[in-house]
Amino acid sequence: MNLLYFAFPALLLGVTGRAQTVNTLSPAEKQDGWKLLFDGSTLQGWHSYNHSATARWEVKDGTIHLDKSKSGQCDITTDQAFADFDLKLEWKISKNGNSGIIFNVVEDPKYDDPYNTGPEMQVLDNEGHSDGKIHKHRAGNLYDLIASSKESVKPAGQWNQAEIISKGGQLTLILNGVTQVKTIMWDANWKKMIAGSKFKEWPDFGTFKSGKIDLQDHTDEVWYRNIKIKQL
Repeated sequence: MNLLYFAFPALLLGVTGRAQTVNTLSPAEKQDGWKLLFDGSTLQGWHSYNHSATARWEVKDGTIHLDKSKSGQCDITTDQAFADFDLKLEWKISKNGNSGIIFNVVEDPKYDDPYNTGPEMQVLDNEGHSDGKIHKHRAGNLYDLIASSKESVKPAGQWNQAEIISKGGQLTLILNGVTQVKTIMWDANWKKMIAGSKFKEWPDFGTFKSGKIDLQDHTDEVWYRNIKIKQL
């Protein structure tokens, strides 16, 4: 048994190779303009989509965790909106689970759900969930729009490192250090992709150039941590 590992479960190797506690920023990250979106202890800065409470979401062992035993299904959304940004976070999905990271989300009573407004980087147990059999619905995909160019997702129960970079309409999705998707938003091809997708029924989907970050409640247990953002 590796006693050192079990004694310090909340440590990660930072960019310098030194151990770094999760849900913290290194001095270099702070100097570079990174900000934490989750402090590891509270849900300050987050709320349920179109509501003030946080429904089934809780802080558990330094993660934002979805407790599926509670009632009140609802996504959790940042208080702050962002335009150009670099977003990094880690996620771990339960067996057969489904969730997602949605961005450029706009809150308004006329929208029932965040996915009526913003695109999604898929979070999924590819091997266990039925969506894993659908092209463009697998982990790391730009959900229902673009499939991963090269899959790099880890199995259910293991941590994945995700990154979403949005700058001037250029969108890049990265999973575990491997680029999954590169595309241009809001151009003619973007509109054509939406018209051929399930999102065509929501006229405002994918049109917003700024918005909030959203973690999806798809009824399955999921964990998020180390959520940080840099505005570009």
